Amino acid sequence: MCIIFLKFDPRPASKNAYRLILAANRDEVYSRPSKAADFWGSSNEILSGLDLEEGKEGGSWLGISKRGKLAALTNYLEARQNPDAQGRGFLVSNYLTDNLDSFAYLRKVSSEAHLYNGFNLLTADFRANEDTLCYYGNKGSSEPIHLKAGIYGLSNSLLETPWRKLLHGKQLFTSVVNKTLPPDGLVQELLHILNNEELNTPDPTQESQGVGFSKAMLQALSAVCVRSPGYGTRTNTVILIDRDGNVSFTERTMLNCDISQWSTNSFQFRLQE
Repeated sequence: MCIIFLKFDPRPASKNAYRLILAANRDEVYSRPSKAADFWGSSNEILSGLDLEEGKEGGSWLGISKRGKLAALTNYLEARQNPDAQGRGFLVSNYLTDNLDSFAYLRKVSSEAHLYNGFNLLTADFRANEDTLCYYGNKGSSEPIHLKAGIYGLSNSLLETPWRKLLHGKQLFTSVVNKTLPPDGLVQELLHILNNEELNTPDPTQESQGVGFSKAMLQALSAVCVRSPGYGTRTNTVILIDRDGNVSFTERTMLNCDISQWSTNSFQFRLQE
């Protein structure tokens, strides 16, 4: 499970505005082996965390390339999973290494959607002449869509499904991105939102989708920052892309399966537009 908030502004009028502000949590079993975000691929072009789970090695949940390709994934909440389905994390890493544009890639993914358990995938191209953001969820429409400039929230249902946690987090996110803050201050405020453990229950919309999960688990999943025994939010990521193509990527990740131990790393680079 994961949650993503983003503001997409492909042609910001203000010099200090951002083409993209993205804040995301990765929720996962604490003991699942993973590699913290770093550059990989040919010429150290791609930046992402990587899954190291046996059989899923090389998949990811969120990443960006110096060529301006970005992808972000969330799982769709459903109790019944196909154990033989393909690893959803490859949907992210394959896009980052592919030459297809964001919409064409999602069209390709939609034709293979039955091979995967439920997922949502955001893909973007940030280029000098045009920025594009697209979305596809294999539990929704059969066709991907282009997203217009705006603020969006995506959790473990379809894009903008009004779960209480999503509405609450999106409200907090909107209030922060509408402030005039220096980059470091913006990152810190977004990390604060990502670590909000307030439970947003009862939530009939979330609970109806989560039939088959225990009441305690659904309650834990109702927070922006999920905390339950052995499972929860283990990575926070904030990505900023400014008007000139400068990228700031900040990842805060749990160490040693211990919610009291965290490491924060930041990367800065310019898009090769």
